[in-house]
Amino acid sequence: MSLSEDFLTEDLHPIDIVEALAEDNSWDFDRIADDQIAMAVEGQWRTYSITLAWSPFDETLRLICTFEMEPPEDRLGQLYEALNTVNDNCWAGAFTYWREQQLMTYRYGLVLAGGQMASPDQIDRLIGTAVMAAERYYPAFQLVVWGGQSPKDAMQVAIAEAFGRA
Repeated sequence: MSLSEDFLTEDLHPIDIVEALAEDNSWDFDRIADDQIAMAVEGQWRTYSITLAWSPFDETLRLICTFEMEPPEDRLGQLYEALNTVNDNCWAGAFTYWREQQLMTYRYGLVLAGGQMASPDQIDRLIGTAVMAAERYYPAFQLVVWGGQSPKDAMQVAIAEAFGRA
């Protein structure tokens, strides 16, 4: 059974769907406003802060997934180069570094123009994709910032496929 079958999506607000998903997954969340929710999702590398906001003006469900990163000044150039490489490999969403807040940020906007409705499956995939991207590229960012590796070498960790079982 798909997630969509659990909901009657007629006139259901996208943030209501997110809240139900957060409850089902036992994620800590806070309904900040009618159109915004923030939650914490545990990953392998760290806990990610995820905020989803609905904009009725442009009919877009926006997702922001962040984690703290405090790179030394002398590694910022390499971090920005790594971000460009990572974003070339991300087909949905993109990473950016918010220097003032010291946050690595993954952003995505699901445009639902013309009165379209987001399904629970779409929203679940949206959140899952954000966490997967953060998990996949977190080691590469760390290797560039703290391991002194070049972005090209660090990306090999992110794009390598694991084979077999541990």
